[in-house]
Amino acid sequence: MSTPLKIDFVSDVSCPWCVVGLYSLTRALDLLGDEVQAEIRFQPFELNPKMGPEGQNITEHISEKYGSTPEQSQKNREMIRARGAEVGFAFRTDGNSRIYNTFDAHRLLHWAGLEGLQFNLKDALFKAYFSEGGNPSDHGQLAQLAESVGLNRQRAEEILASDEFAKEVREEEQLWLSRGVSSVPTVVFNGQYAVSGGQPVETFVGAIRQIMSEAKGGTVN
Repeated sequence: MSTPLKIDFVSDVSCPWCVVGLYSLTRALDLLGDEVQAEIRFQPFELNPKMGPEGQNITEHISEKYGSTPEQSQKNREMIRARGAEVGFAFRTDGNSRIYNTFDAHRLLHWAGLEGLQFNLKDALFKAYFSEGGNPSDHGQLAQLAESVGLNRQRAEEILASDEFAKEVREEEQLWLSRGVSSVPTVVFNGQYAVSGGQPVETFVGAIRQIMSEAKGGTVN
C-alpha cells in the first residue's frame, strides 16, 4: 500500500535551483513509484519582491546582490546548466538574461492550484523563463501560458488586471518566512521535514524513504 505524502514546495519562478530541485523531486517520486502517493503544493517565495516592471540584467543584478564577479556568475550558470541537463531540463540562460518581478506569476499559480493545474503552470513558467527567455511579469505572456496548460485565458486576464489573490499570496509568503524559510527551494514533507536546495535525485529518494519509515513507526538503517 502506498503511503500518502504531502509536499510543500516553497520556491520562486525565477530561481534556477528551484527548477533543479523540482525535477529531481519528480524523478525521485517516479523511482519510488507505488511506494508513495505524493501531493505537491507550490508555495510562494519572492527572491526580488522590490524588482521594478522593467527587470534587471542578471549579471548586474547578481553582482549587486551577492557581490559576484561576471566570471563567477558565468561559472554558476554553467553549473546550473549541467545540473539541469542531469534531470532533463534545458537551461538557456546567458549573461544577457533578465531578472523580473514574479508576484503576478505567484497570483496565477495560486489560482491554478484551485483549478487543479498548478503543477502544469509551474512547469510552463519555468520553461518559458529559463528555456525560452520569457518575462514572467508580462501579463500577455502569463495569460498565454495559463491558456497553454488548459486554464481559461479570459479568467487569467481578469485576475492579472486586478489584485485578486494578492492577499492570499502575501499571507502564504509571510507564513513560510515565519516558519524560517529564508532560501529556496525549500521542500517540506508532511509539514515537518524540510530539505533545502536543488538536491540530487538520490537525496530526495533517501529523505522520502526515511520519512515514510518514521510515519509507519519503523526505522531505516
